[in-house]
Amino acid sequence: MISDQMKCCPIDNTFKIVGKKFTIHILRNMIFLNQTRFSQFLESIEGINPKTLSVRLHEMEKSKLVKRKVYPDFPIRTEYTITEKGEALKPIIEQMAAFSMKYCSCDVFKDGKPRTVEQVFGKLEKIAK
Repeated sequence: MISDQMKCCPIDNTFKIVGKKFTIHILRNMIFLNQTRFSQFLESIEGINPKTLSVRLHEMEKSKLVKRKVYPDFPIRTEYTITEKGEALKPIIEQMAAFSMKYCSCDVFKDGKPRTVEQVFGKLEKIAK
């Protein structure tokens, strides 16, 4: 253990929260693409199925990364919004993207040329502190 005061490794704890398959992808789509709807996630996250998406969104809600709001319209509409806790992961997700776009550009881009997060996703809003 790094410190006698710790109950667990903080990095391991973060992975427990966001390390399940597709969780980072949902957060990415909320942060970079402003997606809020189940159908948007389902259409844009490769390889995810409705059951897995439903489970991940429920886990993320339980972990307080997202909030779910049900609108009593007809048909009923549900939207997910990222919470302050979820927003706090934004710089980590940006750095993950930036790393691959710079150092693994041959794997990421068809032309193999490195790019910045801003070039790909546009200027991202700064997190309000």
